[in-house]
Amino acid sequence: MSKINLLKTTGLIGGIAAGSWIVTKSTSNVKPRKIKPFFTQPAPYVFAHRGGMALRPEHTRLAFDHALKYEVTGFEVDVRLTKDEVLVVMHDNTVDRTSNGSGFVGEHTLEELRQLDFGYHFKDINNEHPYRGHDKAKIVTLTELLTEYPNILVNIDIKDHPESYTGSLAPSHLYRIISELKAENRVNITSFYDEQIDRFNLYAQDTISLGTGQNEVTKAFLAYYSGYGHTYQPKTDTFQIPTQAKGLPLDSEGFIQFLTSLNISVAFWVVNQIDTMDDLIQKGAHTIVTDRPDTAHFLINKQY
Repeated sequence: MSKINLLKTTGLIGGIAAGSWIVTKSTSNVKPRKIKPFFTQPAPYVFAHRGGMALRPEHTRLAFDHALKYEVTGFEVDVRLTKDEVLVVMHDNTVDRTSNGSGFVGEHTLEELRQLDFGYHFKDINNEHPYRGHDKAKIVTLTELLTEYPNILVNIDIKDHPESYTGSLAPSHLYRIISELKAENRVNITSFYDEQIDRFNLYAQDTISLGTGQNEVTKAFLAYYSGYGHTYQPKTDTFQIPTQAKGLPLDSEGFIQFLTSLNISVAFWVVNQIDTMDDLIQKGAHTIVTDRPDTAHFLINKQY
């Protein structure tokens, strides 16, 4: 191709792209999300990640009780379904890392899980195991968590894979528990799997706050950085994201403000350094998810 023809082709492509942008800009009918009750408290929010796993054994009453001392806004927890179809507060698909037992969560009944010591492997700053055998280092069901801590927000992450048997049941069980306990306004439901969020919302019908899966984050990120952010229609109420993913920065002030303009609350995980917490809040982050609620409490009281 000659240089002249190449220039003509390049100009044509550029003209088509510009025309496409103008058309989408003029016809765009994007609407911000309606703000759910979950997000009506004063920001910034601080969520204790798994109850504050740097300070106490994760997902145990020890952790949740301790986090309350630091006036956290909420707990960030994960849920999995047991063999007898009870939702328990648990991150891993096995109990090996966090207890003195072994095997998959979905292959244990609740009663079997209650026999395990979830403080067994936790080490404090002195490299000791102060919570082995503690009566509050036991498995917690989601129903128990929502019942025993009625005045705190809870972010619930569905961990079971959508193609697994437990994953196929988890969204409906989750919705039933929330409805029975009338906890609709104090929970946010999320998952790495967009499919699980969509399944849950088939029951909730957008009446309960929703987080965003990986695919939806990618869609919004590409729309913003390609200049087509005006075409992005949000489906969920909050993005819970790391500061970067696969080398791409998700913590730019522009991206945070873009999401905020659509009434999408931006949460970052897992943030344990005080300088990073402060920087993200200054950029407009709505929520800090942290293993160190003590550090976040110090910052919020000092700066905000």
